[in-house]
Amino acid sequence: MREDVEFVSEGVTVRGHLYLPDSGPRPCPVVVMAGGWCYVKELVQPDYAKAFVQAGFAALVFDYRNFGTSDGTPRWHINPWGQIEDYKNAISYVEQREDLDAERIGIWGISYSGGHVLVLAATDPRVKCVVSNIPVVDGYHAMRLVQGSFAFRELQQMMLEDRRTRARTGEYGYLPMSSADPKSVLSTWPFPEVTAAFERLKQTEAPNHEHRSTVASVELLCSYDVSPYARRILNVPTLMTVAEGDDITTWDDEIAVFNLIPTTKKRLFIFEATSHMTLYSNKSRLEIAAAEGSSWFVEHLVNPYSKNPTRPTKGD
Repeated sequence: MREDVEFVSEGVTVRGHLYLPDSGPRPCPVVVMAGGWCYVKELVQPDYAKAFVQAGFAALVFDYRNFGTSDGTPRWHINPWGQIEDYKNAISYVEQREDLDAERIGIWGISYSGGHVLVLAATDPRVKCVVSNIPVVDGYHAMRLVQGSFAFRELQQMMLEDRRTRARTGEYGYLPMSSADPKSVLSTWPFPEVTAAFERLKQTEAPNHEHRSTVASVELLCSYDVSPYARRILNVPTLMTVAEGDDITTWDDEIAVFNLIPTTKKRLFIFEATSHMTLYSNKSRLEIAAAEGSSWFVEHLVNPYSKNPTRPTKGD
């Protein structure tokens, strides 16, 4: 069952798909989901949502403001803190529904949103469980690493010139998400395999995807660091999935942030002999990640309340 839904986030109408199990007790636990850099809700996420629904959860997948079917301008502008607010307002939406259990809300993220959900775990007490896949955890370090010194200098100059232009004209500049020829075209994530994967996904399942963002989005990325928030995840069960050798969102940085999380209710799952983009392009790998996430949500949102599968009391 899929229901088209919408809610308001800081005055902007945000739209999504709510996937519901065909049967089972109500209210049911729910997973709130959104995507990474330049994602729309049809990109990869329905595959994960399907696995969660089969495990008995509802799953809300939404387009951030400025993306897909959601309202908001400038289009394709990525403000991570605005996206985190969209997550929080999505949680407010699901907790108002009588068929969804406000005491059993999990959050799921991948890549950029993999970092967002760690911030949410630290700042929103309504979050009861987290699954973070291949997260962006330090935008500045990631950009310096993936761009290399010379390209990063060029990127910094582009960001500075764009800021001056916006101050003078109000117009936003844009750059590609990635490029098939990163040596000649400056892009945010300069990996040809990113271009190939997203071109295929746009053709097959996510026609609303646009492979670009504002330059200002990259400037905001360079101020993004989830480390201070990771230290505040004291009692929220947290699963982090990392791809061995990931040099896009940098698996060593991901593991370092995982080690900062103080809760004992945490797990690190490492995909061996894989890569960042494999979780998009290889369905068998995606299915493993979805199964790991489903098991984590079942363990922490269903099994602790098995004696009362509806709404647990505080302190249970």
